[in-house]
Amino acid sequence: MGTYLNPGNKGFKRIVNGEYVDKTGLISLINSAIGTTKNLICISRPRRFGKSYAAQMLCAYYDRSCDSRDLFANLEIAEKPDYGDYLNKYDVIYLDMTNLLGKVKPEELVPYIEQKVLTDIQKDYDGVEVDGSFDEVLIHTVEHTGSPFIMIIDEWDAPIRETPEIEIEYLKFLRMLFKGSGTTSRIFAAAYMTGILPIKKDGSQSAISDFEEYSMLDPRCYADYVGFTEDEVRTLCEKKRGNFQSIKKWYDGYTVGLQHSVYNPYSVMQAVDSGKYRSYWKKTSAAETLMTYIDMDIDGLQEDIARLIAGESVTVNTDFFQNDVETFADKDDVLTLLIHLGYLTYEEVSDSYSAEQDEELTGLAHIPNEEIRTEFRQILRKAKHRSLLALVQKSDQLLADTIAGNTAAVAKAIQEVHDSEYAPTFYNNEQSLLYVVKLAYLSCIDQYAKVEELPSGHGMADVVFIPKRRSPLPALIVELKWNKSPEGAIRQIKENGYQNILKNYGGEVILVGINYDEKTKVHECRIESARSRL
Repeated sequence: MGTYLNPGNKGFKRIVNGEYVDKTGLISLINSAIGTTKNLICISRPRRFGKSYAAQMLCAYYDRSCDSRDLFANLEIAEKPDYGDYLNKYDVIYLDMTNLLGKVKPEELVPYIEQKVLTDIQKDYDGVEVDGSFDEVLIHTVEHTGSPFIMIIDEWDAPIRETPEIEIEYLKFLRMLFKGSGTTSRIFAAAYMTGILPIKKDGSQSAISDFEEYSMLDPRCYADYVGFTEDEVRTLCEKKRGNFQSIKKWYDGYTVGLQHSVYNPYSVMQAVDSGKYRSYWKKTSAAETLMTYIDMDIDGLQEDIARLIAGESVTVNTDFFQNDVETFADKDDVLTLLIHLGYLTYEEVSDSYSAEQDEELTGLAHIPNEEIRTEFRQILRKAKHRSLLALVQKSDQLLADTIAGNTAAVAKAIQEVHDSEYAPTFYNNEQSLLYVVKLAYLSCIDQYAKVEELPSGHGMADVVFIPKRRSPLPALIVELKWNKSPEGAIRQIKENGYQNILKNYGGEVILVGINYDEKTKVHECRIESARSRL
């Protein structure tokens, strides 16, 4: 048992001894790839989505230097017919690239890996010659032991994200192992790489192209193993007495393949343990920080960021992203990176056609949950890009004018957003008016909870802004009309008792009616103040 060769099962034993959600079904999928041409597997997902847990699990299962039968006996994999066929049958090479980057200078990384693995081989197998290139020594080891390796690389993309200056050398190292003619099949029974980014595209024939890739965009059979499923979260909540609805609001919202309800596992575990529902989002470097990308001066990006913060979905073409954190040809590349980082969720709608936009849609992205919405809120006022700053400043003024009852100023502000680059291409119904209103009130997100189509018992209020706890601001009920009148909107609020939605809120409630007249192309506004008890 060594550090890099056959690390044993102690890591996974510690995981199982805690509050472990059984993801051992993943092992059976890897087993099915052994001995096939699809035995090189790369799975990418955001930080804190269980990548290291999966790597430790695979080490414990395949490592032949330990006995893990009791460790897996009561887990899902033990019920699979192939369970015993691969259990503790292989030499495992395990590399945690984030950990390795912390040990040496970037330029020393590859030589350090080779030297440490060869040292472990020499220690365990006296008869193996360690002279020659790294891949040659691995071939000699397999010939000596009669057993090929399983290679597991955790955070495989860390050198690309954190130290781009060694990217070429690092990729060359991986190509030596996984692209050599006949070499890979002689050394490895399987390889499993996991990281945040998919394998980098470099356009060359020497790219690491033999891996089967599974990502947040296209997880296929691995969708159940990206995060926690809804059933798993329900079970956790029952066991730990967690509030399921709060956890769903804060940490659900990721669409991963056919799984339409995927939760951030790290945040869920923190919440059920502490009983506190808040953001546990972790960032470890500038390459993972939202602000790094929000401020980029890329055409159309600021408009899409504003739409996302307002609660809208945006169209994104993910096809041309180069799978790195430096190469951005357009806004789609930035948005695709944010999907891989976990800041956005993605739903594929390719093969569908939008007559309005006269283009084929690749997919839609939106902010998945309250945890990530909190991250966007925190950076909104720190953004340095002029267009986004201007929108925030105008939104602040709009809120002040709404509270002051300045109907002319409110109507003018809505009109300005309608006339700006943020407006929808087609402005032809109440939904498009709602879209503009949400953008206009963008800055409310850090002071209010926004609820759309809130049921009142007699219909639904279009938008309700409820002040956050201890806020002195009034609540806002906004009703929209199309080719009617703002007075009619106010009347509907009163007649349907929309203000009763806020009967437990003791502060002031402001009623806002907004109408758009298609003939005059003018927005009109009426504002009244009421107490929630009314």
